[in-house]
Amino acid sequence: MKSIYETDRDWEVRQRMMAGTTHWMNSLEIKSPDTYQHSVRVAFLAEKFAHALQMDIKDKEMLMRGCFLHDIGKLFVPARILDQEGPLTEQQWKIVRLHPELGAELLLDQVYIEQGINDIVLYHHERWDGTGYPSGLKGEQIPVPARICAVLDAFDCMLTRPYREPLTFEEAERELALYKNTQFDGEIVDRFLSLSEEMSDLYYFFRKRS
Repeated sequence: MKSIYETDRDWEVRQRMMAGTTHWMNSLEIKSPDTYQHSVRVAFLAEKFAHALQMDIKDKEMLMRGCFLHDIGKLFVPARILDQEGPLTEQQWKIVRLHPELGAELLLDQVYIEQGINDIVLYHHERWDGTGYPSGLKGEQIPVPARICAVLDAFDCMLTRPYREPLTFEEAERELALYKNTQFDGEIVDRFLSLSEEMSDLYYFFRKRS
């Protein structure tokens, strides 16, 4: 199978075109390169996961685009918060937690953004046990693509997080397993963890590029 990671140019084109929102993502890259690169990695995790689930092309593209855009609301979070090293204050967390609603509002009037993408942006911080935000949805009330994004987002954050010491790959996997059926949909976690070798290879590729 031909690799999608052939050249740097392929990489850049794919990043900027997959969601059809070049202007916003360029703005996010300028404002917070770390957030932008996180969004790229989550989108690539989504591609791997969708392939493993044998999703049809439409659902696969929707998941990838939604994961690429999931943090677009951070365009409205002050850069000093996004760039802060070390723990955030409770007030700062309150501001950060606004980003799903802000992102969904940004996408709301865009006719080319399908509902599934908006759902990912709005609901990727909902939790399986109902203690997430912004709506406190629980279990199967949370759209499946948003549940998938929640796992992928958390996994990448654990490996690269700026607010606390990053975890190793193995520690991040254990953390996902620990919180399945509380923070995360357990079935999605189990399926993701079954792809451990593929995901490890993907992060090896990311590190080679950095």
